[in-house]
Amino acid sequence: MKVTLIGAGPGDPDLITLKGIKALKSADVVLHDALASTELLEYCKPECIIVNVGKRFAQHSCNQDVINHLIVEYAQQYGHVVRLKGGDPFIFGRGYEELEYAQRHGIETQVVPGISSSYAVPALAGIPLTTRGLSESFWVVTGTTKDHKLSNDLALAAQSSATVVVLMGMHKLTEIVETYAQLGKLELPVAIIQNGTRPDEKIVTGKVGNILQLVQAEGIGSPAIIVLGAVAQLADNVKKFTQLVNY
Repeated sequence: MKVTLIGAGPGDPDLITLKGIKALKSADVVLHDALASTELLEYCKPECIIVNVGKRFAQHSCNQDVINHLIVEYAQQYGHVVRLKGGDPFIFGRGYEELEYAQRHGIETQVVPGISSSYAVPALAGIPLTTRGLSESFWVVTGTTKDHKLSNDLALAAQSSATVVVLMGMHKLTEIVETYAQLGKLELPVAIIQNGTRPDEKIVTGKVGNILQLVQAEGIGSPAIIVLGAVAQLADNVKKFTQLVNY
C-alpha cells in the first residue's frame, strides 16, 4: 500500500515534474482535483482507476473527509494511489492532512512537490514577485480560511511594502480592496490573472481604486490569482514578451 501526493503545477500540463510523471505511470488509482490538468491523466496506464474529487468554491463534489476515506480505501484495495493536486499540495492544498490520515492507517506515503501557482502564474504574466527597487519580499495569503472568512494576515500584509499574492480570493475581492483603501493605498497597482498558464488565460491590471470596476468590465472570475504591489504594474510592460512557448 502506498500513497503518492503529487503537485500538478499551476495548470499548464508541461509544468509537472518528471518525478510526478513517473508516479502517475505507476499508479493503480488516481484521485485528481479540478485544478489539475486532465491531460496529465494520459500518463496513466489503461487499467488505472481515475476518480475526480475536485472541489470548487460553492461547488463541492467531495468534502475532505470523503477524500481522506477514499485515499485509504483505494490504497488498501488496489495498492498505489496517486493524489494529484493543483499547484503545490503543501501550499493551501490540504496535502498534509491527507498524508497524515493515510499514515495513521499504516499506509506508506510520498510527496512530489509541485510548482506553485502563487509565483508561477505571476511570473508567466511578466510579474516578478521581487525585483530590486520595487519589492524586497512577498506574502502569499489565502482568500478562503476554514471559516470562509478573509484571512487576518491580509490586513498585516497590506501594511507592508511587500508584494501580496492572494489565492482563492476572488469572492473576497471587495473586502481586499477595502482593506487596502483604509490604508490609503488606492493608487497601489493590482493585477488579477484568471486561468493562469492556460490557453484561456486572462489578465486585468489596474489599481486598488479601480480594480473592482475593471474586473466586472472584463468578466474576470475564479480561478484567479490576485497580485497587489508595485510589481503588478509590470504585467502591462512585459506580458507581450513572456508568452508561453509550445515545444
